[in-house]
Amino acid sequence: MKGKSKMVENTIKISLGAKLKAFYDLTKFRLSATVVFSACIGYALASDHLNVGKMLLFALASFFTTAGANVINQIIEKDLDVMMNRTKERPLPSGRISVQEAKIFGFVISMIAFAILYFEFNAKATALAALSLILYGFVYTPLKRVGPVAVAVGALPGAFPPMIGWVAASGHFGLEPGILFAIQFFWQFPHFWAIAWVLDDDYRKAGFRLLPSKGGRDINSAIQIMVYTLYLLPLCWVPYYLGMTGINSAVIAMVFGILFLAQTFLLMKRVDHKSALQLMFGSFIYLPVVQIAYLMDKI
Repeated sequence: MKGKSKMVENTIKISLGAKLKAFYDLTKFRLSATVVFSACIGYALASDHLNVGKMLLFALASFFTTAGANVINQIIEKDLDVMMNRTKERPLPSGRISVQEAKIFGFVISMIAFAILYFEFNAKATALAALSLILYGFVYTPLKRVGPVAVAVGALPGAFPPMIGWVAASGHFGLEPGILFAIQFFWQFPHFWAIAWVLDDDYRKAGFRLLPSKGGRDINSAIQIMVYTLYLLPLCWVPYYLGMTGINSAVIAMVFGILFLAQTFLLMKRVDHKSALQLMFGSFIYLPVVQIAYLMDKI
């Protein structure tokens, strides 16, 4: 009870500026911004005549949807976040925000997001956004303590943003949003497993077992990371064959895909922290470069 009282007291006593900063931190702004970028790429690719004001409105809805999912994640994991060095200062475990405040904040921004998507865009995009939030917040989050299956489940909502963007702009599904989904889906395995490799010691403190091999940071995990990266090489050509983009972006995507794959071979050779860290940064570069190339080729 003492600890709980202290958390409530801290929540009440912090300044308005500190409180606003805490809500900002609760959104995981940088992570949410990368999701918004990916969603806007899908929106722009599907738009014949891009309305910047409309896309900014879509970006706001995307941000609030992602932030809402992040809030759910942090509420569920608040007691686990205390155990990890990289998360113990988050708003909930540090006591800067109460669970009740987080629930209200998450609910409000999620409802705003869905209202924007429904009334300004279409019901299909709204349904996809709601499904994404539910999968990430209520399915993926608790599965993180079960095992690597969490990565596969988490890759689903993680791959939704460009598809939601396409559907919001066009109002329909099809092969085009499907391939944008597929590229981002398979990219997430090497991306997230590289992060899990780098942060494995911290993750284990909270009971997270996310690497694909039972041996953790071993050659078997490295091989599986490589296999999923291989899928990106043929997939990167599909937008060109569907007429979504031109040959230039396909070549750029292929080159960066080969470089990305080469990093997985380096991890297989060395099986060390440094190679996993390089792969992690490589994954941060690969996706935006490929998506920007697709967009520039369309323009």
